[in-house]
Amino acid sequence: MKLNKILYWVATAIMCLIFLFSAWMYLTKYDMVKGFYEALGFPYWVIYPLAVAKILGVVAIISRMSNLLKEWAYAGFFFDALLATAAHYYAGHGIVGLSLLALVVIVLSRFFEDRAFAES
Repeated sequence: MKLNKILYWVATAIMCLIFLFSAWMYLTKYDMVKGFYEALGFPYWVIYPLAVAKILGVVAIISRMSNLLKEWAYAGFFFDALLATAAHYYAGHGIVGLSLLALVVIVLSRFFEDRAFAES
């Protein structure tokens, strides 16, 4: 396996694990997540739809069946992580490590994707 493919799969695996963990928390720890959303000033009714969107985004990226859906999933993940980082920062929590890590691995996954599969 080439280095680009290894870097792609490592970054993509970490990214998917972060978003699946987030979706799992949204679905299983609803009351706790609702409290976070209210503290940050976000509407809590988006928790379940966002959990479903995160799961579908992981499926779109891993399956690679549709380039359009895959690109929308990357964009959705990027903006979700960017806004989560900003929300925590402006709420006085500082930069939260998991959302910042998500930003980094999203960019790395997308950057190495073209290089990894161009080698095939």
